[in-house]
Order: sequence, then structure tokens, then C-alpha cells
Amino acid sequence: MKFILSADAGKLQLRLSGDDYKYVIKVRRHVVGDSLAFRNCTNLKVEYRYVLESTDGRHATFLLKSQSNASCESAKKLHIGWCIIDPKTVEKVLPMLTEMGVSKITFIQCHRSQHNFRFDYERFERIMESSIMQCGRTSFIEFGKSASLSDFLSTHPDSVILDFGGEELNHNEVFETVVIGCEGGFHEGERALFVNHRVRHFSSPMILRSESAAVAVAACHL
Repeated sequence: MKFILSADAGKLQLRLSGDDYKYVIKVRRHVVGDSLAFRNCTNLKVEYRYVLESTDGRHATFLLKSQSNASCESAKKLHIGWCIIDPKTVEKVLPMLTEMGVSKITFIQCHRSQHNFRFDYERFERIMESSIMQCGRTSFIEFGKSASLSDFLSTHPDSVILDFGGEELNHNEVFETVVIGCEGGFHEGERALFVNHRVRHFSSPMILRSESAAVAVAACHL
């Protein structure tokens, strides 16, 4: 773990209890005198160094010793335009996409997307918090919505489309925005929108699930 998130990070004294206490003292086995890094979600780029002063079996008390600006971000920006799939599936890969530096995900209502899905963005943030503490990233993925694929492509004309056909995706290819289909892929009417866009596919002969494609393209962009 690179740091611990706490709303009290930045105060002269900080106390941990509950699950945070169990993790730091029982799992990580920190003892009095150890130095730990804390950050606050209001400004993730500032790192606060605390020293463990005391523990009483239920609470751990830390004293602030220093603070510094310490940003940790991917050098490349990646915006995924993702045709809507089951939010539970998104949750499974969200930690990996966070670690890989994906900067934004826009969920697009496509022809084959189910219309009854509702996204719990607060839950997404809680999932990302756990990932951020582990990998050290100092920002959250930004989320957006688009009413249709046509609207999204009009707003992002330089998008690369991940689909069958076209050319093989080159790991050295430069792009910031990629569109990924939902389960069942793109409708033929939607493919007609791709005429002025780069269409790419992976070299693998296997068919990837939508979430697998999202992770794979993020890995190509590292």
C-alpha cells in the first residue's frame, strides 16, 4: 500500500479505528515509531507523513511530521468511450483500469446496450479508492455519459474504434480516445458512422468480451 486515504489527513493529529486500524496494526503490523503516508481525497496530490505515536487495542494515534506535493499520474491520457454494459461487470475491471491510468470513461447508449442499467458512481469511487491506495495514483477516473454513439463521435472526431475489420492495433499508435462496443458488438447502422475514423482490432483470433477489450486497450496504452 502506497498511502492511506483519510478525511483527517493534514491535521496535526490523526486517529484510526475500525477496519483501518485492523489493517494497519493487525495486518500490516505497524508499531509505534513507524512512518506512514496519508492522503486526503480533497487533494490527492499532497502527501502527509505521520508517525505512529500510540495504540490502545482499538485506536491508533498518529502525529503529523511533514507534507509534500507528490503527484503520481500516467504520462499518457486515455479516454474510453464505452458502450453501456452491466455495471457489475464494470466494477470488476475498474481497479485494473485505475491502475493502468485510464483518465476518463464515457458510457455511451448504443443500439445493443440494455436501457435499464443504472450506474452507482459513489460505489465506483469507493472501488477506486482501494485501488488508488495500492497503486499510488493521485487522481480518480472521470465519468461521463453520451446519449448515442453518433453524439460521442461528433464530440470526439479523433476517436479510434475497436472493432473487427480495419487494421491491427499497433502498440505504438498514438490516440487518446477509443470506442469499445458492448456485448454483441456494434450494429451495422453504427458501423456506418466509422467511415471517417480509424478502425482497429487486436491480433488475437479470439473474440474478447467488452470488459476484456477495455483492459487490453488500456494495457496497450501504458
